[in-house]
Amino acid sequence: MEYLLIALKLVVSLGILNVWVLRRDKPTDYRGQAAQTLREEFAVYGLPAWVFSVIGVTKVILATALLLSLWWTALAQPSAIALGLIMVVAFAMHLKVKDAAIKSVPALAVLAMCVGIALL
Repeated sequence: MEYLLIALKLVVSLGILNVWVLRRDKPTDYRGQAAQTLREEFAVYGLPAWVFSVIGVTKVILATALLLSLWWTALAQPSAIALGLIMVVAFAMHLKVKDAAIKSVPALAVLAMCVGIALL
């Protein structure tokens, strides 16, 4: 079970860091509507520009905390819960703009992994 927890922490933390640090300005099939970047995606959802910055910084901090929880286990549960809540909102945003179901898969997958981390 310990290896599963480590794997979940690595997948979630490195995945979020990949999206928000390396790929934030690159198109993917999972962005809301026809957005090509994360910033455009937030605009599609009708969110103000400052929300993009706050969520970006928050996700990077939480992903880093989740990575650090490999050594400091007390960081795991609060980080996973907070990231999970953000994923619930991400899923709701996809529903709001009536995206195809496939676009919600990353948010739901990360949510499921965060639930696993919080419960293990």
